[in-house]
Amino acid sequence: MKERVFEFLLTIPKGKVVTYGQIAEYLGNKRAARAVGNILHYNPDENKYPCYKVVDSKGNLSKSFAFGGIENQKKKLETEGIEVNKNKVDLNKYKWQETK
Repeated sequence: MKERVFEFLLTIPKGKVVTYGQIAEYLGNKRAARAVGNILHYNPDENKYPCYKVVDSKGNLSKSFAFGGIENQKKKLETEGIEVNKNKVDLNKYKWQETK
């Protein structure tokens, strides 16, 4: 499952985010969002696997972002043109609707 999570991260286009639940659903288990979060917390290479593009189901950034905390996640998202307001992104505007 871990490898599939990291592979999925590589498919997210610039300027888009996904939710933990989206990744879990893609993997075939909608209820595995927490497991996806745990896997992302141990990302082996933040430059290769853009885990900063993953937010919760309401668009909130991760309070425990593994690579420099929530402020670094915000900075990385804003670098891609994603607006962050009060540590939250607008999912209606930035959520990627991937296709299988």
